[in-house]
Amino acid sequence: MAPTPDEIEAARTSAGGWTREQLAEWGVAWPPPPGWKKRLAQQDASSAEGPGLEPPPTRLAAVGDRARLTETGEVQPVRQPGMTGVVEIFTDGACKGNPGPGGWGVVLRYGRHEKTLCGGEPDDTTNNRMELLAAIKALESLNRPSVAKIYTDSQYLRDGIRGWLPRWRSNGWQTREKKPVKNADLWRQLDSLAGRHQVEWVWVKGHAGNPGNVLADQLANRGLAEARRRPS
Repeated sequence: MAPTPDEIEAARTSAGGWTREQLAEWGVAWPPPPGWKKRLAQQDASSAEGPGLEPPPTRLAAVGDRARLTETGEVQPVRQPGMTGVVEIFTDGACKGNPGPGGWGVVLRYGRHEKTLCGGEPDDTTNNRMELLAAIKALESLNRPSVAKIYTDSQYLRDGIRGWLPRWRSNGWQTREKKPVKNADLWRQLDSLAGRHQVEWVWVKGHAGNPGNVLADQLANRGLAEARRRPS
């Protein structure tokens, strides 16, 4: 969920700018490109599509698995003995207020079989935590080591999986600035779970008509609605 113009202004540091971590949470590249605030404001106003700052669809490197580099430069998991077909997984998170009540949704497909999961948090959480929790719940639902392809529209999750996670782990879950990593509890869970499987992470543009992504979004909002009905 994109921040509102007021939230963008409220996040300014004492120096008058924004931290790299804060921009990353909003899906803004570093250094921030011209017009980034306007694009985020347009996204908040329309809520019709994912961040306008997203790059073209990118295949993501696997985490904690054995992989090979293809001729086109893609990282592709190598299936190990005892592992059967690929489980396709779509994940999404939602949050009302950011921080506010949140929900997560998961779609798992294996051959002709489909399973859906959703849940939520009635207390204050963030969209990024819900994105992470969706991926965690998806991997937790796999009852044996599996080959999985996880589709996400979260730039935060994508960038964490691609580059931040190994550095955070080696730095004792601290950033380059020696500050505690935000959502470290969930990143640790995701790191551990992904290591049990062969995972390929695929970024997809949100709200762009991808059936699996659309269904995951609907499930996340269902989880959010159910969470808001529960006493906190």
